[in-house]
Amino acid sequence: MAKRTKKRSSKKTKKKATRRKAAGRRTTAKAGRSGGLASASVGDLQRELQRRQRAGGALLRRRDALAAKLADLNQQIAALGLDVPTTPLMPARRGRPKGTRAAGGGRRPRNEMNLVEALQQVLKDKTMGVSEVAEAVQAAGYRTSSPNFRTIVNQALLAKKDLFKKVARGQYTAK
Repeated sequence: MAKRTKKRSSKKTKKKATRRKAAGRRTTAKAGRSGGLASASVGDLQRELQRRQRAGGALLRRRDALAAKLADLNQQIAALGLDVPTTPLMPARRGRPKGTRAAGGGRRPRNEMNLVEALQQVLKDKTMGVSEVAEAVQAAGYRTSSPNFRTIVNQALLAKKDLFKKVARGQYTAK
């Protein structure tokens, strides 16, 4: 029994030593990787700020030159008697212009009835496929800005099993 106790204790000390070594390696590796602001001197930071300001000034001058060219082109278009698009220059800030949306753009269309009601009206006494239903609903006046409207129609048909009956694969009718 005494031998087993010694083996166990030696295994425990080996594990502890290995953990200590690994911990030491991690801290030195992190210290070596941090070449960021913590290790930069005040002079280095000031030089970097000056460099970025000079680059910003060059970009502003370039933007002004392009704006002048755009104004010249707008005058030429107006001289031809065409409508000049009135798009203001982008604001000097990051991100999208204020009031614009990420994708799709514009406002969501308003319909007189919701999608499920429109589907019921189109499928009344008819059996159609999902793509046909989606086209028929839009032809009946339902407006959407969705690029994947067929998928939304399919989800609505599947979700409202009390209102729509699946006749065959991909074929639905109103109950």
